[in-house]
Amino acid sequence: MSAKIIDGKAIAASLRQEMTEEVAQLKKEGIVPGLAVVIVGDDPASKVYVGQKEKGCAQTGIYSEKYVLPADVSEEELLVLVNKLNVDDKINGILAQLPLPKQINEKKVLYAINPAKDVDGFHPENIGKLVIGEETFLPCTPHGIMILLERAGIDLKGKEAVVVGRSNIVGKPISLMLLSKSATVTICHSKTKDLSFHTKRADVLVAAVGKPKMIKGEMIKEGAVVIDVGVNRLENGKLAGDVDFESVSVKASAITPVPGGVGPMTITMLLKNTIKAARMQA
Repeated sequence: MSAKIIDGKAIAASLRQEMTEEVAQLKKEGIVPGLAVVIVGDDPASKVYVGQKEKGCAQTGIYSEKYVLPADVSEEELLVLVNKLNVDDKINGILAQLPLPKQINEKKVLYAINPAKDVDGFHPENIGKLVIGEETFLPCTPHGIMILLERAGIDLKGKEAVVVGRSNIVGKPISLMLLSKSATVTICHSKTKDLSFHTKRADVLVAAVGKPKMIKGEMIKEGAVVIDVGVNRLENGKLAGDVDFESVSVKASAITPVPGGVGPMTITMLLKNTIKAARMQA
């Protein structure tokens, strides 16, 4: 048996098509969704992400602004910019590209973004709403995973879901989202004893640890659905996920590839949140 590939590229493309139509409709109603991206310094990976975000906005008709600040910018200057964007009516969503340089307190910046414009879904107010099951902006990567599962026709009710990783960006929020769909959720991390014991029980396994090919075929059960969130650059320059694709794909019933799985969904969900913010603010 070989696993069905959950094609994030294709799913993201069809979502963007739907969004392009939605934005065109909103513009007829006089609403133009707007996203501001703030990038500090010249981290190459951040530059790539920001470029993809700009391209996504252009593709779907979302208005976008980019602010590139020098690496030695002060925290105060950055907060002044965030506050300016908070009150700018053209801007519905604000994104501060992480990581930020050492002299800046990331928390302070993320907390300064108006929760109604927090299209990354990282503000404590939005995370709190996620915890209690209220309508909110969902963090982009976990939200993308949920849509991949839904479009792949995977019913989560009563399923054993195991999440490997407990970050605030993926591990914790995806656990809450799986729980909201009535899965039974186990969260594993670097201090978990006997990781295989847990991963072998999973009907749905989400790997988000940032260690290349850590999840091997012998660690999963026959027919599991495997979502690989990891993006790791190997010594040969190639990209690899947290899952050893070769050994896992022969046992899994469905799997996301790296690249082309979860990755394309993250920016697509950011665009989706920006459109949602524009609707809410209108």
